[in-house]
Amino acid sequence: MHPFLLALLLCADLTPQQQSAMDHITAQSLRGHLSFIASDALEGRATPSRGLDLAAEYIASQFRRAGLEPVGDDGYFQTAALVQREPNWEGFEMTFTAGGKALRVEKNEIYLLPEGTLDLRDVPVIVPDQNTPVETMRGKVVFVENRRGRVNFADSALVLFASPSVPAGAQVRDPEAGPGRGATSVINKPELTAFLKDNPDARLSVHMAAPIEHPVKVHNVVGLLRGSDPKLKDTYVLLTAHYDHLGTRATGDDKIFNGANDDGSGTVSVMEIAGALGALKERPKRSILFMTFFGEERGLVGSRYYGRHPIVPLDKTVSDLNLEQVGRTDASDGPQVGTASITGFDFSELPGILADAGKIAGIRVYKNEEASDAYFGRSDNQALADVGIPAHTLCVAFDYPDYHKVSDHWEKVDYENMAKVDRAVALALLHVASDAAPPKWNEANPKAKKYVEAAKKLHP
Repeated sequence: MHPFLLALLLCADLTPQQQSAMDHITAQSLRGHLSFIASDALEGRATPSRGLDLAAEYIASQFRRAGLEPVGDDGYFQTAALVQREPNWEGFEMTFTAGGKALRVEKNEIYLLPEGTLDLRDVPVIVPDQNTPVETMRGKVVFVENRRGRVNFADSALVLFASPSVPAGAQVRDPEAGPGRGATSVINKPELTAFLKDNPDARLSVHMAAPIEHPVKVHNVVGLLRGSDPKLKDTYVLLTAHYDHLGTRATGDDKIFNGANDDGSGTVSVMEIAGALGALKERPKRSILFMTFFGEERGLVGSRYYGRHPIVPLDKTVSDLNLEQVGRTDASDGPQVGTASITGFDFSELPGILADAGKIAGIRVYKNEEASDAYFGRSDNQALADVGIPAHTLCVAFDYPDYHKVSDHWEKVDYENMAKVDRAVALALLHVASDAAPPKWNEANPKAKKYVEAAKKLHP
C-alpha cells in the first residue's frame, strides 16, 4: 500500500482536512444533482442540443460554487467548433431481398449518416461473430446483433448495429479529426434478425443522400483547483466524466434517453468531489483539473478534442481518473454493492492507489476479469492514455438492465453506494495530488506497451 494511504488506514481517525472532504460528499447532494442532470427537461443531453447546453451551464455553476478557477476560453467552457450532421431523407430507400422475398426499411427504423451519398445495389449481407475473418466482411454489409464484442469491420461496405430504439436528431463531426470511418448506422427492425437467419444469401440495396451539415459550437466544462505547493502546483491531476448522452429516440411513448447512470452519475460525482476538495482550508500540493466532456457517445469527441487542445500542459499532467456508470449497483453480472472496478487494472499504478483508497472508504476496488481490459478503450480515458498519461475509467456496473435505454432514470441509482465510491475517489485524488511520485505505466504488461512508448515521447 502507498505510504500516504497506509498511514490513513492505520490511524484511528482521518485528519480534519480529510474528514472534511469525506463529510462533504453525501448521498442526498448527489441525488439532488442527478435528479436535474437526468431530468426530462434536458432531453437526453445529445451532442449537440439545447439540453446539453443547459447541463453545461449547471455544471459550470457548481464549479463556480466550489471556487474553482475558470480556465477555459470562455469562463468554465472550452469551446469546440464542430460540424452538425443531420440525416437527409430525400430519395431514401432501403430493402433487403432474398429468394424473391423483400423486407423494406422505413426511415423511422434506421439512423444512417454516411460520409457522402450512399448508394449500394444488391450487396451481400453477413452476420459475423468475433471469430469471423476480416476478409470475409470486406465489401459486404455487416449486421451486428450484439455490440459488446470487439470486431474489426474495416473495409465493410456498411455496418448496421441492431438496437431496440433509433436515436433522433443530429450528430457531430470534428473537422480536425479527418474523415469518418463510414456510415453511422443503427437499425430497429425486429423481424430482420429472423429474415437474415432464414436467408443467409440475403442482399441489401440502399440509397441515402449525403447528410445536411452546418457549423455548431459545443463545450467541455472545466475548472481548476490550484495547488498550494510553489513547484507542484504546476503539475496537474485530472478528474473527468462525460456529461452527454443519447438524446431522444424517433418513436415510443417515452422518447428521452435520460442517461442517469451513463453518465449522469459520473458527471455529478465530479461536481460533488470538486465541491468537497474546493472546501478544504489547505489545498493539495498539485493542482486538480475537474472536467466534463461532451460527445463521448458520439465517439469520444470531446476528450479527443481536449487531447489536441489541452488546457494544462500534457507533459505536466500526472494522471486522469475518468468516472463512468458509478451509480447503479444492479449490474448484469451480479450485484455490485460495496465494489467498483477500474479499466486497465494492470496497466499502471493508478488502479492500485484507488484500491488502497477504497479500503479506507469502504469500497472494494477490484479487477473485473472480463471487462477491465476490454473496456479500457471505450471511454474518455483513452484520449489521455494515447498521449502517454496514466488514465483509467472507474466503473461500478459495466452493464446493467437499462444501459442505453430510455428507462435509465435517476430514481434507480444507489446513492449511498455512489457516495462511498466518490469518497474513495476523493482520497485517491488527495494522494496523487500530494508530493508522492506520479503513477507510472506498467512496463511489464505488454498490453500497456503503446502507452509506455507514448509516455516516453511525452517525457523524452
